[in-house]
Amino acid sequence: MTRSLHPGEADPRVSELVASLLRDVPDFPKLGVLFKDFTPLLADGPALRAVVDDIAGRYAGRVDCIVGVEARGFVLGAATAYAMGVGFVPVRKEGKLPGDTHAASYSLEYGTATLEIHADAIIGGHRVLILDDVLATGGTAVATCDLVERAGGTVVALDFVLEIGFLHGRERLAGREVHATLLS
Repeated sequence: MTRSLHPGEADPRVSELVASLLRDVPDFPKLGVLFKDFTPLLADGPALRAVVDDIAGRYAGRVDCIVGVEARGFVLGAATAYAMGVGFVPVRKEGKLPGDTHAASYSLEYGTATLEIHADAIIGGHRVLILDDVLATGGTAVATCDLVERAGGTVVALDFVLEIGFLHGRERLAGREVHATLLS
């Protein structure tokens, strides 16, 4: 895909592609929540490539590693790290990583959770891009920023496939560069 956009600018063709491949799943993971499923996008090779290329183009030369948040952020993060030729670091749910970890607890729109990162996963001063599928209330994103910074990294930006605007997660990330391919 040829890019003729300004650095950091979203490609409207990619936004349209993402919108066409999202699936709404009512009452998941609990009653009253409308889950935005992006697995149809992952199953579409050309669409996945378009999203990865769009993200990689936005941050080329600006990051040393990518942090992906469990679990869908792993898929997108690892693919983008590969495309950019940089490392990938997973942020996992509590108790899933061996060795010494940093932990951060946070509130979700439907509960609470704890995330962890290996204490030695990021080389001090590394410039980090955080990737995840959805920005909702911002709790996961704020916790992940905290983990990256405690591990010695500098958060360059956060990038999401979808932002659910009415939940105001971006407000919790004030002062940080945040990008969403699609705003809902």
